[in-house]
Amino acid sequence: MDSHKNYFHLHLISDSTGETLIAAGRAAAAQFQSYHALEHVYPLIRNRKQLLQVISAIDAAPGIVLFTIVDRELADLVSEECKRIGVPSVSVLDPIIDLFQSYLGMASRRRSGAQHVMDADYFARIDALNFTMDHDDGQLPADFNDADVVLIGISRTSKTPTSIYLANRGIRTANIPIVPGVPLPERLLEATKPLVVCLIATADRISQVRQNRVLGQTKGFHGSDYTDRASIAEELKYARSLCARNNWPIIDVTRRSIEETAAAIVALRPRLR
Repeated sequence: MDSHKNYFHLHLISDSTGETLIAAGRAAAAQFQSYHALEHVYPLIRNRKQLLQVISAIDAAPGIVLFTIVDRELADLVSEECKRIGVPSVSVLDPIIDLFQSYLGMASRRRSGAQHVMDADYFARIDALNFTMDHDDGQLPADFNDADVVLIGISRTSKTPTSIYLANRGIRTANIPIVPGVPLPERLLEATKPLVVCLIATADRISQVRQNRVLGQTKGFHGSDYTDRASIAEELKYARSLCARNNWPIIDVTRRSIEETAAAIVALRPRLR
């Protein structure tokens, strides 16, 4: 690769959706911030003809090759062809499967896409996602006690994206905005089942995000109070007082990704793991 270029090709070959590979590849690439990975994703590769077409694409743009292919013949073909071309390749799941086999004393079934089977967990995730979308932004308050988690917070504290991420893990999540002078729904205060968590951020961060939001508002919208740091500080003070009064935990999302925020929420209630 030309040393003057700050990018590299990352080829991800999967016999399933490729989600595992994408996550692994991005996690590794994130450790090398001086370089940008140009991703080439090849999902549902399950026969020799498909694979040879992928190999041709790799030959045209050499780079790192990661693959998850359970068919041993096809997996060996990837390794052989990458060696021929002169590019590095790794079967991402093989070391993990080998470890499992060694510990459990049995061979794996080697089924493509086994993690995506439509079992009870799959339908639980779909149910959680439907529930979460129906209960976004304080909707359907009568059902709050059916939630696993209720996220509260002032505007622009990532309540909705965090809710959706949790739902994709099968966690039924509702979210409610905190607005000074507007009481929270009585059904939330009466709820005994859900974990209620308040999301906050610094006034500077919220103001910055809100300013971007204001840029997309319709003509005639006045956002001075909405983006004013002093006003935001008062909103945060009010949110903190609500949490202190009800003994609700607070998570500062200023420097957290959605994934990190979700992990912190799950850690607050082990039964959500």
